[in-house]
Amino acid sequence: MADPSGFLKYDRKTPARRPVPLRLRDWNEVYEPFSEGETKIQAARCMDCGIPFCHQGCPLGNLIPEWNELVRTGRWDDASDRLHATNNFPEFTGRLCPAPCEGSCVLGIGDDPVSIKVVEQQIADRAIAGGGLAPRPAAIFTGKKVAVIGSGPAGLAAAQQLARAGHEVTVFERDGRIGGLMRYGIPEFKMDRAVLDRRLEQMSAEGVRFITHCAVGTDLSVNDLRRNFNAVVIATGSTVPRELQVQGRELAGVELAMDYLVQANKVLEGTAGTVPALDAAGKHVVIIGGGDTGADCYGTALRQGAASVTQLDIHVQPPVTRHPSTPWPVYPLLLRTSAAHEEGGQRVFGVNSTSFESVDGRVSGIHLVEGKRVGGGFIPSAGTEKHIEADLVLLALGFVGPEREGLLDELGIDISGRGTVNRDDDYMTNMPGVFVAGDAGRGQSLIVWAIAEGRSAAAGVDAYLSGGSSLPDPLEPTAVALR
Repeated sequence: MADPSGFLKYDRKTPARRPVPLRLRDWNEVYEPFSEGETKIQAARCMDCGIPFCHQGCPLGNLIPEWNELVRTGRWDDASDRLHATNNFPEFTGRLCPAPCEGSCVLGIGDDPVSIKVVEQQIADRAIAGGGLAPRPAAIFTGKKVAVIGSGPAGLAAAQQLARAGHEVTVFERDGRIGGLMRYGIPEFKMDRAVLDRRLEQMSAEGVRFITHCAVGTDLSVNDLRRNFNAVVIATGSTVPRELQVQGRELAGVELAMDYLVQANKVLEGTAGTVPALDAAGKHVVIIGGGDTGADCYGTALRQGAASVTQLDIHVQPPVTRHPSTPWPVYPLLLRTSAAHEEGGQRVFGVNSTSFESVDGRVSGIHLVEGKRVGGGFIPSAGTEKHIEADLVLLALGFVGPEREGLLDELGIDISGRGTVNRDDDYMTNMPGVFVAGDAGRGQSLIVWAIAEGRSAAAGVDAYLSGGSSLPDPLEPTAVALR
């Protein structure tokens, strides 16, 4: 250890957020720069535990104590090598991952955990600024062709791993640009698109081919897909939204959160006019759903000039410290306040929507009742009914699985009772040579899981095509069993 008493001397620190009045005027990332010296101090808090439980919390198996030590001793290039050994896109996860590793940090038992996510992002950003995204094309090519369907984090991770293994990889994306929800579902204030684009440039230089405006099963037939490629990776994500079954759902102004975010992001990139069809300007916006997608809508609506923003959460308000129901080292239940929540509006916990009211066929308000979420249901409290004004309601209730019509049905893919794609331990579906990675097979989850599954699926594809694989598999069954 470079500083065996670092955790005693230094307090946890993370980058400051830009002043609210300033950041509400633009779409730039909300965090201020974090200096090299500050990052070294945060890395010095790592205790280099004999059993680093941060590994238990990280699906990628990131070598966290190792790159913390390298950072605090100023060996930034070596730290980047360690980080990229397990994570294709640390500049994505450093910004977007909720850091389950920090929930498992041993220091977190009795103190604030190490700022792992901050150190990770700083390693990645410094490496990129110093030319650390040099392409790594394969030295030997196999002559095998792989199609990756979907360009989110799972698809991109699988594509990069397979290209580096020497296969000819083509990524198909039905939208106009590559990136999936990282481009169209995540607001710019959380991750600048330049962060994504520079990684795509690296992948292109490594031989990955990208084809946009191509919905496989419609624009490209499944027969042509199977005829032209030796293996297929389905990485289409979980895109079927969970619906709200209440009176008035059909009203104009009651919209899906992802439709709203996609329109806003396309306007920002200049591909959808100057004003989105679902514009929050001057409106009383109500967001139903307390997760990250809801928070993304929250910050977007405020930047569009909403008259008010209210986020509804069916769960009671969590405590500000770890709840006993989620003891260390599992991911803690506690109140999380995103940057968007600091910028105005309000959050309301422990409420359920009962109906919408309207004027001339357009939503004008929402009726709620207080209560408690129990066993997948909701127990209302008598006499707690309330009404709030709303002329734009965004449903951010999560997703229930991948779309089946077209690609999955035509391929004859087996679907689980949960609505996800069935696969074996090597990520192959019931159709030989067809693999699945990310939310399409796992169900709605985190970006870090998507990247891990993309890497694992790539190892499965490589073994299928080559008879064996040297690609790392972070989710190999025996490794999971040891966690």
